[in-house]
Amino acid sequence: MQFIKAFQNKYVITLAAFIVLMLFIDHNDIFLQMDRRRQLDDLLASKAYYEKQIEQTKKNLSELQNNPAALEKFAREKYLLKKDNEDVFVVPVLKNQKNTGAKQ
Repeated sequence: MQFIKAFQNKYVITLAAFIVLMLFIDHNDIFLQMDRRRQLDDLLASKAYYEKQIEQTKKNLSELQNNPAALEKFAREKYLLKKDNEDVFVVPVLKNQKNTGAKQ
């Protein structure tokens, strides 16, 4: 009985209507806020990944600029460059193929 009297009070009715409006009906309702929070978390994870990639790329660039052996290795592996008096054979390694060689 006291519960029903509480809902007869105009302030309680107004407060309940306001809560329903803000949680479910408003343009920025609770579901949209949760979705935006998930998107923000995804973007922050993506940002961390790309910052890590940038650091790795800077490290590789520094290595290529300062080490001629690393530059030659990079050119041979990525661009299949070779010297005039040699032949290069590319042997692809299958990821799902088991290692049949001797144990190391």
